[in-house]
Amino acid sequence: MIDLPEVASLADDAAVRVEHERADRDLSGLESGGRELEGTRHRLEVGGGCGQRHDPSVGRRGGVEYPGSMRLHVADHPLVTHKLSVLRDHETSSPVFRQLTEELVTLLAYEATRNVQVSPVKITTPVTETMGVKISEPRPLVVPILRAGLGMLEGMTKLVPTAEVGFLGMVRNEETLEPQTYAERLPDDLSDRQCFVLDPMLATGGSLGAAIDFLFARGAQDVTAICILAAPEGVEKIKAQVGDRDVTLVLGALDERLNEKGYIVPGLGDAGDRLYGTV
Repeated sequence: MIDLPEVASLADDAAVRVEHERADRDLSGLESGGRELEGTRHRLEVGGGCGQRHDPSVGRRGGVEYPGSMRLHVADHPLVTHKLSVLRDHETSSPVFRQLTEELVTLLAYEATRNVQVSPVKITTPVTETMGVKISEPRPLVVPILRAGLGMLEGMTKLVPTAEVGFLGMVRNEETLEPQTYAERLPDDLSDRQCFVLDPMLATGGSLGAAIDFLFARGAQDVTAICILAAPEGVEKIKAQVGDRDVTLVLGALDERLNEKGYIVPGLGDAGDRLYGTV
């Protein structure tokens, strides 16, 4: 006759062995995944994945300060790299491209607003009174460069909904590669304002450099530019142009170079055309 308690004990032992074997497999997978992640991270840091090349003369992942006041931050996050990979793919449709752009900007805006000015404020929780902070007045000003910068606006204002929004219309002359201003909607006085410029592609640096000059001429206190992709040539131009002014560049990726037409390589093509389906 079968002893039921003994059967139950044997079943428990078998279950324990199965759990141990599963745990061993999971641990092995985690160790393997960890080694793979470290390898990926190493490739990114020395210039591997998705065209994101590290050049010590241009900047590094994380933050770096140049002589003067310019700071450069290139995102180092697997979600950013993943979304950029889909964004680069020529088969990605305009609706998906717009959605990914919005998501990427929200991720980049988290880093871009690290030094946003705040003021102390007294609040009352359900338990007691305490001190918190609020974004200071005058509120930050978000300035998308038309037209491609419009595709980045929603991602930025989701993170900073109280920010004010201005517009600056600039276009690159495809023959001279120089910027041309065709519209602006900004306050006349930007004294003591923190400004955040949105421009998906920092290629030659002409449009972004002109926008930065425009904002400082209106009295801006500091300017942070958020770009999805940049070329080293554009970064170097901005660095040379800003001098001792307070400027920060926040990039999703730093690509290899510009081609003979002034496009970023490997890049993602014309961001405006891909955002609005004109290709």
